[in-house]
Amino acid sequence: MRYYIIAGEASGDLHGGNLIRAIHRQDTHADVRCWGGDKMQAAGATVVKHYRDLAFMGFVEVLMHLRTIMGNISFCKKDILQYRPDVLVLIDYPGFNLRIAAWARQQGIKVVYYISPQVWAWKENRVKQIKRDVDKMLVILPFEEDFYKKWDYPVTYVGHPLIEVVSHERNEVATVPLSDRPLIALLPGSRAQEIRVKLPIMLQMVERFPQYRFAIAQAPSQPDALYNEIMGGRDVQLVKGNTYNLLKQAKAGLITSGTATLETALFGVPQVVCYKGNAVSFWLATKLVKVKYISLVNLIMDKPVVTELIQHDLTAEKLAAALDRLLNDEQYQAALAQDHKELWYKLGSSPASDNAAREIVLLAQTVNRG
Repeated sequence: MRYYIIAGEASGDLHGGNLIRAIHRQDTHADVRCWGGDKMQAAGATVVKHYRDLAFMGFVEVLMHLRTIMGNISFCKKDILQYRPDVLVLIDYPGFNLRIAAWARQQGIKVVYYISPQVWAWKENRVKQIKRDVDKMLVILPFEEDFYKKWDYPVTYVGHPLIEVVSHERNEVATVPLSDRPLIALLPGSRAQEIRVKLPIMLQMVERFPQYRFAIAQAPSQPDALYNEIMGGRDVQLVKGNTYNLLKQAKAGLITSGTATLETALFGVPQVVCYKGNAVSFWLATKLVKVKYISLVNLIMDKPVVTELIQHDLTAEKLAAALDRLLNDEQYQAALAQDHKELWYKLGSSPASDNAAREIVLLAQTVNRG
């Protein structure tokens, strides 16, 4: 059967790659065409567009690239029609994917959404559109089932895909040592614009904590030159394609908000969550977003487990104080370790990729028989 999958970010590529492998295990004749990245391609899919050409963050940035985005949407529709999939699978990336879902419904194409848009955080009314346009919603956060229930929209909780990814990585004992000094991991994000804003602040910690070795997790889609320019000659290690190895060895991490905050916590690494964006985009977000926290860790735990330094609070002074606490406050370290264990318990051990693939293949089979 034919599966068309759309992922527009690095995290979507990671989960999309594992999903594609699971689909192939359950449908040995599966043919997959996708928008994604290297991991989805390695899993056996034909990549039409790479996510590095799709990722625009923030309200202002989206407006600046609106012509490109609309061109991508038009091209995507034509490509889907030409491919004629049995099922269309959308992975997060709501600004783009919800438009495609509305169009796909009009074409009579069955739509599965894997990893729900964060409608519980903002634009809750989008649930009405999801109910109309999405045939099956597969959610990965425990509280999302209850959220959708109040909208009378049945969804399927498949588990969080990072559980299976990190579990496998934690069991891998062969680790290449990155330094003979204690490591601090810097994860400044995957987009050039966010790296340029946050990494310079993170790098100011190099002079303040000389007893530690700092290492940057390089985004696969970004060139060495971007990081070297920002590093300004500092003795900082650049780690490409081996972020989990870095996290396994890190004593602490300075992490850009997003999936990386959850990955870091699941590896048991104390972290400071860093976010700073376009001033206008951030102001608009404060008016629209209605969650208490910016990090997935705090959202899932429903309490401030990790320190969040957001916008004007992300300064070198506050970051140094938060990092010092991670490294030297034993009572805080013990509380974090306990919270990390509870986080694993809350997310459970369900194999999300296999569960999601089963739902997708079943829907495709129903369409195929029809």
